[in-house]
Amino acid sequence: MGARVRRRSTVISGVLVALLVASGAAVPATADPTGGADAVAWTAAADAPPHYPRVAIDWDVPITMSDGTVLQANIYRPADASGRPVETDLPTVLNITPYTKLVGNLIDSIQQIPGVSEPVLDFLASLNFAGTPFDGITDLTQAVDGGGLRIFAVNRNLVQNGYAQVVVDARGTGFSQGSWDVLGPREQQDSAEIIDWTSRQSWSDGQVGMSGISYSAINSVQAAALRPPALKAIFPVEPGNDLLRDIVGTGGALGVGFMPLWLTLVNVLKFVPNVQSILQGQFDTRWLADRLQDPAILIPELANAFTAPTIADIRPETLGVAQDGEFYADRSADLSQIEVPTMVYGGWHDIFTNSEPRIYNDIPVEPGRKQLIMGDGYHVNPGAGFGRPGNPPRLDALERAWFDHWLKGVDNGVEKYGPVTLFQQGGGWTTTDQFPRAGAQSQRTYLSAAPSGTAGHSLHDGTLSATPTADTARLTVAPGLRGVCSRDAAVGTAGAAAILGSVCTKDSRFTEAEALTFTSAPAEKPTQISGATNLHLNTVLDRPDGFWAATMNDVAPDGTSTPISHGALTASLRRIDETKSTRSLNGDYIDAKPALTLASRQPLVPGVPTTVDINLLPTDAVIAPGHRIRIDVYAASVPRYLPLGPMLVDSALAPQHVQLDPANPSFVNIPYVN
Repeated sequence: MGARVRRRSTVISGVLVALLVASGAAVPATADPTGGADAVAWTAAADAPPHYPRVAIDWDVPITMSDGTVLQANIYRPADASGRPVETDLPTVLNITPYTKLVGNLIDSIQQIPGVSEPVLDFLASLNFAGTPFDGITDLTQAVDGGGLRIFAVNRNLVQNGYAQVVVDARGTGFSQGSWDVLGPREQQDSAEIIDWTSRQSWSDGQVGMSGISYSAINSVQAAALRPPALKAIFPVEPGNDLLRDIVGTGGALGVGFMPLWLTLVNVLKFVPNVQSILQGQFDTRWLADRLQDPAILIPELANAFTAPTIADIRPETLGVAQDGEFYADRSADLSQIEVPTMVYGGWHDIFTNSEPRIYNDIPVEPGRKQLIMGDGYHVNPGAGFGRPGNPPRLDALERAWFDHWLKGVDNGVEKYGPVTLFQQGGGWTTTDQFPRAGAQSQRTYLSAAPSGTAGHSLHDGTLSATPTADTARLTVAPGLRGVCSRDAAVGTAGAAAILGSVCTKDSRFTEAEALTFTSAPAEKPTQISGATNLHLNTVLDRPDGFWAATMNDVAPDGTSTPISHGALTASLRRIDETKSTRSLNGDYIDAKPALTLASRQPLVPGVPTTVDINLLPTDAVIAPGHRIRIDVYAASVPRYLPLGPMLVDSALAPQHVQLDPANPSFVNIPYVN
């Protein structure tokens, strides 16, 4: 990318905040989230003329797995001016992708077009549609100069400064043989075998790091949990580890905005052949046979889960992926086994927000050797704004500094960054020593039918009260389609719906016409929230099933209602898995995880009050003086969620009710920071 964009200043002090509590105690200043002088040096190193002038590429190198399946890898090595690979033992950065190496190579090639790529990328990065209906485009294009493109594809800066990079098509994808295992046990074994193979190559110094975005980030976490001896550090960007609750079946509802399109994309891309091998008369017939044996992996199961009218109509193979069990257990890394340095990047509006802080917290290495960065972006724009004034360094500069330190032993201070760097919604970038922040304690705030006077546009304008209320009311809400214009839609489409603009993604007033809203009094002092939130509702349904979606919003004095967290629950799947959940000292849920199995399903008795607990994703926010907290309660959130077919049939999209009753109060358990 162009030097003008890449060399912007990165100097800003941390944001100072305080909590609206009885003591009114101020929060002390924290370290610089931009990384200060160390980060300036990391960026300067990434932007300096490379040590080696060129990159040599070995295309489609076969790597044979222990079961005989041949995977295909591109190997990038530093080269001299003639293009000859240097004869130096190199640390290696590995990326295993299901999207075919061609995609990464295309992105890399575009960035190398002389006289074209830099002006185009600079132009995209400079786009600013603030104040227009198209301001959501800016949220996405700000990722162009944030370093994420290099993490997803090939980081030539690493290669030209003394690393090898190996990009491998995952089993059953790209040009590799086999059947796509979708992050399963065989694919995880492949990762360990690829790491071992890489460490034994003549150009390798025996040390391997793993990096990548999304899928490649997940398999790097999985690989680290297997402890292959040559793996020394990982840099996962937007990883997940509880895939069912993260994105497949959040709250028991399928992710219709993301999963069908994603599965279709990978299943189509895996049929793109190796044209060069065809032209050379070396077409891999086993590659084609493997594809034809299972041409649409998981798509029939997904279709059956959507369309089955009854539980009996859900096929056995669908049950394996539509509920919690062995399929997801096999794809969840044992984080307690990870011992290598790990820098996790995530976002409050990512599809894997549920997992990212937990990955950091559950890795048993000391802070500094593990680090967490949580930004304000979506899945498709990692690193948006990074490298600009007031933000952390670019992701590619952080990656270079991380591997320079842990693979090359460079004393560059990266281990002193963070260790927890958070974009505090409603404020700005901060650093702290843990997440949730020290002093975070969940506190009940009660739902009341009394009007707040702030949400006349909503279906019902209720109040959030610090103390229990005596009012009794039955509030009715029905499914609708306004969720298409919402932050939920942007999250569920991995960020694509952000192009609808901030009028949808950063202001819920349009959607709140279909919501029961409950709004607090204005904050008198800055109020910090840090961690997961639980919404405890006393409900009544007219059908055996229903669906609840909820958001927590920061309401500005001008009425703008900005969502800062969200959650959902299929009512019949309300039983909580205590092994995955946490509670306050008084027994209230802090982080309620539904069991999500058909065996634990509890159809409701129409007309009978039933309590449900809805987990809202972890977040970090500061509510400014004059701002309010609002809870929105919906009976639908399309296209973010859609219940399984039988649950949808049982609900009949009927209206649903929140029963406010002082004998069984409804409340939200919010993690305020003391």
